[in-house]
Amino acid sequence: MKLFLALSLALAGLCLADERPNIVVMMVDDLGFSDIGCYGSEIETPNLDALASNGLRFSQFYNTAKCHSSRVSLLTGQYCLAAGDVALSHGVTSAEVLGAAGYFTAMTGKWHLQKEPTDFGFERYFGHLSGACNYFLGDHTFRLNREKWPVPKDDFYTTVANMDFALKFLEEARGTIKPWYLYVAFNAPHAPLHALPADYAKYKGRFTEGWDVVRNTRIAKQKSLGILPASLKESPRPDHIPAWETMEKWKQDYETNRMVTLAAMIDRVDQEVGRLVADLKKNGELDNTFILFISDNGACPYDRQKPLLNVEPTNARTSLADSTGWAWARNSPFRYYKQNQYEGGISSPAIVHWPKGLKTAKGALVHDPAHVIDVLPTLAGISKSEIPQEWKNRELRPVSGVSLKTVFDGKSMGSRPPIHLLFAKDRGLRDGDWKLVSYQSKRWELYDLSKDRAENHDLAAREPERLARMIAMWTKMSEEVLHAPENLYAPVAAVGPPHQHGEWTKYDADSPDAYVRKRKRPEQTSRKQTFLRARKNTALELKDGKLTLTFSGDDPGIAIDLRDRKLPAGPYQLRFKLISLSAESGEVFFTIDPGTTLPNGKQLIFPLKKSEGEQSVILTLKTSVPLQQLRLDIGDGPGSATISNFEILDSSGKTVMTLSGDK
Repeated sequence: MKLFLALSLALAGLCLADERPNIVVMMVDDLGFSDIGCYGSEIETPNLDALASNGLRFSQFYNTAKCHSSRVSLLTGQYCLAAGDVALSHGVTSAEVLGAAGYFTAMTGKWHLQKEPTDFGFERYFGHLSGACNYFLGDHTFRLNREKWPVPKDDFYTTVANMDFALKFLEEARGTIKPWYLYVAFNAPHAPLHALPADYAKYKGRFTEGWDVVRNTRIAKQKSLGILPASLKESPRPDHIPAWETMEKWKQDYETNRMVTLAAMIDRVDQEVGRLVADLKKNGELDNTFILFISDNGACPYDRQKPLLNVEPTNARTSLADSTGWAWARNSPFRYYKQNQYEGGISSPAIVHWPKGLKTAKGALVHDPAHVIDVLPTLAGISKSEIPQEWKNRELRPVSGVSLKTVFDGKSMGSRPPIHLLFAKDRGLRDGDWKLVSYQSKRWELYDLSKDRAENHDLAAREPERLARMIAMWTKMSEEVLHAPENLYAPVAAVGPPHQHGEWTKYDADSPDAYVRKRKRPEQTSRKQTFLRARKNTALELKDGKLTLTFSGDDPGIAIDLRDRKLPAGPYQLRFKLISLSAESGEVFFTIDPGTTLPNGKQLIFPLKKSEGEQSVILTLKTSVPLQQLRLDIGDGPGSATISNFEILDSSGKTVMTLSGDK
């Protein structure tokens, strides 16, 4: 009798597993709202377009405007700060929720959070823990199921490798007779911009008409597709971007090359999606596989590299930087970019394909607002999983997202809780059709998105009561829902536009050397600090030759400018003592000519020990000419480190530089 009961329960479990859908979530990186065909693009994306024509598309699906925060919200159903930011200390992930319900869980691609995916419910993982990497060379953070994975020297490209391993994991999942959950986090089309040769060749010679023409063509297509209402008035070209025809020929050629490369990278993503769909069809799984495709933020405007002219960026050594002008066109018809809470920063293409589960007409358009925080409750609902209230070693906070199952049933969601928007100094709130937004904590602006989705007409002065009410709501949510530190919801400045940024492309430059605006740096107070700076998400304190570093996010480290030091010729030895709990390996990048910018140049990876004790690091920098710049990365995410006794020695063993400023 007991045996019969056990077999009955086991068979019941198998039947339940068979009825529940398999799940694929794909997130791309820095994809603009209009960058794929079914959202207005001229880029060839037939596989994504087919998913849309047989599924549904959202016209108002929001992300958080930034890479890592969108990933946190995607996984936890919470706003990034509420979930504990990259530490995920107050959230539970979709992999943990679905895994507890009997799903096989796997991930490939970019992680960009603390620890590793296998620490947060993913049974299988391939990809890089970093925020970005060379597509052909990868970096030292690649992992395969927790083990360090050496990137092949040849025939490697991250976008392809992500799908290679995704398909391997699915084969393994099918052997378990469980439903499965696959999260594919493509790094494309994030910079560095370089594409596979065949993909690049496909678009070479295109985009010479420039961003004004491309943008107008995309907007017209968006309206014909129904993505945008025919009455919508697009945002005008901003003052910081010139009309295409007014630019010099060398600028046009360089900008064309950037868009050719971006198109090739996006095309490659579509090809890899096609490989996945073909595999699902072959295994009879496509009808009952829930597929969601979204982007983590809008197109990126940050131009951080001197132009390379007359090159083909189809190899590891040659890459291009993002373009502010093309970011504007790629986010058609909206204003602004990645990290801004205007529609251009937060609006994502969002495709759902699930033949067995969708009750909507094929190719349906959904105009209800949705947000990346809605993904976890949606996945929990369709998989018959429960989101727990407690989790070991974490203090969970409530999920803020709502299930989108009502939309899949062909009904309107109706009203939903306001959508809170915050990254760094950029703020926003969507409540019904009304949008509150602040650029870099400047004066609040107010828009009626039912009539003005492109945010052309600021109604703050005409609607003072609504403005005050929404500011109060945004502030209350910042404090009570996000648990944000007070400085992040302090009152905004009274000043308004013009909006400017030091890393937008400098189109008034008269030479390639001046095309990229130098980053603004804090005022330096002593000679010993003029050559040393903290990289992003790093705070530093230098005292008595000891450097204390605090890392708050991705890509932490320091950069040292040696160009005015006139060092003797190399080779060199780099020595320092280190206390670090943040990484198992470090990286040094160094340049030997004034025109090369970091992290280009030479690269050296070295092992580290996560330890509270002090360890000595001795590295040889192989070069026969003087050092120009040096970058040192000793952390993979939030944490801290202390560097002491830092010195560079020349080939004779003489100390030629220290952090004490006396050399």
